Amino acid sequence: MNIIQLTPGAGGMYCGNCLRDNALVAEYRRRGHTAIMVPLYLPLTLDEPDLSAGTPVFFGGINVYLDHKTPLFRSAPAWLRRWLASPALLRWTGRFVAKTRARDVADLTLSMLRGEEGNQARNLDEFIVWLRAQPKPDVVCLSNALLIGAARRIRRDLGVPVVCLLAGEDSFLDSMPEPWRAEIWKTLAARAADIELFVAPSRYFADRMRARLGIAADRIEVVPTAINLEGYPVPPAAHPQTSEAPQSTDQTSASAPDVARLTTGGPRIVPSGDTPILGYFARMCPEKGLDTLIDAFIAIRRRARVPTLRLKVGGGCGPTDEAFVEDMRARLRASGLLADVEFHPNLPRSEKIAFLRSLTVFSVPALYGEAFGMYLIEALASGVPVVQPNHAAFPEIVQATGGGVVCAAGDHRALAQAIENLLLDPARCRALGEIGWRAAHTAYSIASGADAMLRLSQRLASAS
Repeated sequence: MNIIQLTPGAGGMYCGNCLRDNALVAEYRRRGHTAIMVPLYLPLTLDEPDLSAGTPVFFGGINVYLDHKTPLFRSAPAWLRRWLASPALLRWTGRFVAKTRARDVADLTLSMLRGEEGNQARNLDEFIVWLRAQPKPDVVCLSNALLIGAARRIRRDLGVPVVCLLAGEDSFLDSMPEPWRAEIWKTLAARAADIELFVAPSRYFADRMRARLGIAADRIEVVPTAINLEGYPVPPAAHPQTSEAPQSTDQTSASAPDVARLTTGGPRIVPSGDTPILGYFARMCPEKGLDTLIDAFIAIRRRARVPTLRLKVGGGCGPTDEAFVEDMRARLRASGLLADVEFHPNLPRSEKIAFLRSLTVFSVPALYGEAFGMYLIEALASGVPVVQPNHAAFPEIVQATGGGVVCAAGDHRALAQAIENLLLDPARCRALGEIGWRAAHTAYSIASGADAMLRLSQRLASAS
């Protein structure tokens, strides 16, 4: 097949969607398919080889902004627009993108969703000219629904189906002020007609976006987010089934009864008396629940049933996150526990994997309706059990993998109790980690994700 993947860059920060798209394109190419990854707005920042290298950046962030703010610029000479879209200049500009807030780009977001009717119509024209000069693709895939404004022209001018991945756009759009928010959702729902198929990472998010956009059930599929497992510890082959993971009598547990319990050691099994480590790896912000986890950690240490517990915090930390992180440090310092907590911002891939493998239990208690949570699969792929709030896509993922437990959402005391219960039951902790470890390496491998996406793409190409 010939697939074109459109992926917006996130400035100087790692982006889960970018990592997913890049891994899928790599897998398509490995299987002999033609796949072109096109960066939009800014160059991509990845922790593995960038497969968009050599492809022009379209809808360059500077041009998009100036087209929106300055009508006169829409007639600027082509040489000036090319210079402003140079990767070096955009890469420098990308250092400041992390400071952008949703409420500051509401009008720009609406304009982009309007596509050929928006202020960025010239950018779209330039992109279509380039697309038509390439070998005709079988399908064009959008990384998220915020790119939907380009779909109508792609379908009309290229005559190919357009697939749109869904990736938690609702929380970003809902944070925008009125009247922009209502108009953006209205425009997004209208433009949904230009998409042949939507692909959601979880049943939870498929149902949520189907209702919000008025999408028919047969126009949305679920393909769980897959990860590139290179560098993660490989689980041993399963032994004949002996027993299921130990089950708690409370209702916070989730299990995968069809997955055999592994009896060999995981990548990291904490011996009795060793120091247990609670881990977090996501953007360091309140929306991801870092403050909730820190409060849970403080509560566990105060109860002194796990007196040596340490906390390791990793993930993205941009300019807008730094003040919040300093507040968290101050909270830990006031509790006398700052020395027992480590912060590891913006780790490259190899260090991220080492970070995850060092953990005993993992938790990212996000407060909003998380569409999936790639960080859970990364932790499980390292053999680390997870503890998550009982909302959004978390129960679905924990149930599917059998790799952890869920607890009441929005309550640091409930989170502390669930984490503590797991730490005080090493056999159960080990069993959940091992089952989740194997599930991550089967159902959530990039090979599995590519299989599903290729099947859907072939179906659409055959029908077009």
